[in-house]
Amino acid sequence: MPHDSDTPRLDAADLADLAAWRRELHRHPEVSGQEAGTAVRVVARLETTRPDALLTGLGGHGVAAVFEGAVPGPVLMLRCELDALPIEETGTPDWRSTVPGTGHLCGHDGHMAILAGMAELLGRHRPSRGRVVLLFQPSEEDGRGAAAVIADPAFARIAPDWAFALHNMPGLPLGQAALRPGPAACAPRGMRIVLTGRTAHASQPEAGLSPMAAICALMPALTALGAGGIEDAEFALVTVTHARMGAPAFGIAPGEAEVLVTLRSLTDDRTDGLVQQAEALAGQSAERHGLGLRITHHDVFRHCENDAEAVARLAAALEAEAVSHGPEGQPMRASEDFGRFGDRAKAALMLLGAGRDRAALLCAADRGSAGVWLKDWHFAEVSRPSPSSGRSARQGGP
Repeated sequence: MPHDSDTPRLDAADLADLAAWRRELHRHPEVSGQEAGTAVRVVARLETTRPDALLTGLGGHGVAAVFEGAVPGPVLMLRCELDALPIEETGTPDWRSTVPGTGHLCGHDGHMAILAGMAELLGRHRPSRGRVVLLFQPSEEDGRGAAAVIADPAFARIAPDWAFALHNMPGLPLGQAALRPGPAACAPRGMRIVLTGRTAHASQPEAGLSPMAAICALMPALTALGAGGIEDAEFALVTVTHARMGAPAFGIAPGEAEVLVTLRSLTDDRTDGLVQQAEALAGQSAERHGLGLRITHHDVFRHCENDAEAVARLAAALEAEAVSHGPEGQPMRASEDFGRFGDRAKAALMLLGAGRDRAALLCAADRGSAGVWLKDWHFAEVSRPSPSSGRSARQGGP
């Protein structure tokens, strides 16, 4: 389908300016909850487009630009993310990160540039009706930002009827969109399991209580909870991401072990069930070996559910611009902190191909907007007594 010649467009100078701004963001990444400098840059950029309202401090450092139409109508929200990742960038582009240990390796700088381009267009050509809101969300990477934005009283001024977001996706053909109704991104949860016994001298291991047998049996038991492929309704995946036992010394028999796992499925309910199974396995292992157990949950993400009507609207817009799209690439195993907006609006998340030759997930080399997901930081605790404590079990929130 040919492009509509009446559709407002950015010219080459606009695109070059946006690319330069994107690189500036890339040089100055900030992790979740610390995006103050990024928000300042976003606000400065948006102010030049003269929005009808500019909301700041949403759910932390979030920013929203509001563009009013000529007559009342539906509210459409487009959302991107402010935060970067706590990963050292090893690439060497001129615009590489200047912040040690931090990089825009999930492409959020590119997403911000896309919405900044939308702001340019909307500043020149207001919507014919309704309202368009451009939301720059904080704390996407740790799964806290969407809930914080929605809980902010200022969100009532946005109150979207429709909500849309995109994420760049390495491995998909450049410029091709992945879009389908139903689950679009998984509901993962991190779990940290700590088994505690008693340390002893390496010459007298019998005087201690080692978690070695327990941790060795527990890790394969946890991964065995996985089932099916991503297209299956009962899909589940448990990934052991880290393990540690004792101290790195030859003279000490271990008295503590730690395992970090990520559990994921296509829906929130299924992940809740998977978590219960994993907790039961850990509890059985601790009891069998006489060990104390502490379980912490972290980075709890809702699954993203694409509303069928929202998908149809977005697909029509893609077709009007001759953008190839299809279901390939969705649902994705990774998480996206966009699902909560589906509670408040008809929502859809699409993936936009960054190219088949782009760096894969969790690659620290910057090749444009290569994708990375690393959402494993914050803990809520569920603990049981250690053999030496005698304290009762307790459960707490994040």
